Amino acid sequence: MGCMQSVSVKPNVYENIAILELNTSIDTNPTVIDESSNVVLRYRTPYFRAAARVQIPPVTSKEIWTVGWIQACNQMDFLNYYGEEGVSSWELPELKNGHSQAISDSDGVNYPWYGCTTEMFTIVGPTNRNTTLTVSMNDNFNPSVTWSVPTGTVSSPSLLSSIRRDQRFTTWLVATNESTAEMTLLRTIRWKMQLAISVDPKKPLGQRAQLLEPFTPDQPEVLTKNEPIPPNALVHPNANDAQMLIWRPTRGESVVVIPPKC
Repeated sequence: MGCMQSVSVKPNVYENIAILELNTSIDTNPTVIDESSNVVLRYRTPYFRAAARVQIPPVTSKEIWTVGWIQACNQMDFLNYYGEEGVSSWELPELKNGHSQAISDSDGVNYPWYGCTTEMFTIVGPTNRNTTLTVSMNDNFNPSVTWSVPTGTVSSPSLLSSIRRDQRFTTWLVATNESTAEMTLLRTIRWKMQLAISVDPKKPLGQRAQLLEPFTPDQPEVLTKNEPIPPNALVHPNANDAQMLIWRPTRGESVVVIPPKC
């Protein structure tokens, strides 16, 4: 599907679409820390999950309807501290400078949808009966953070001292009439992933990192009133392609370590 630049969104029109069941949660297990590599620290956060069972009335003409999940990142604070040397930061420039409210979190192919397997369902009309469908998605983070400063070499000393992350998302359940390019917002979910990890680089590998918070993540919120989808949440680039890694030393100029893909 191409970028949907001219989509009209109807936040409160349900077109007789029924949400039979909606479930969303974040797994209650804590973030898992992996120190098996002498190059990077890895961690894996709990999964955010959302699933909906939706009933679409008969499609009387040759229209095509798609029901699925659209997600956008609203905030991204992802900081890795290296003692007194400085801090590295994964950033979305458009969010950081305030030019955008949200960046698409699409898979980068099927804009604006989060994915194209369980995340969306397409109905090709005409149909002579109700169609009941289920769409589901999940999301988590499994990054790698270098033990040494990101501008160093593999033989550089381990100086990573702490990690802070606060990332926030809005996820919409949406029905789109592909024939008219009209979207109907069915539900809006807000969720966040926050964590703090302390690191003692002087300790032996496997004993350095400790999860400080949260041991139990906050659960998602299903809003009582749908929020509109910002235009940037529907089109290229997605968050993975737009993010960049910056090294900000305590002394000296900042360095772009990994530029945006787009």
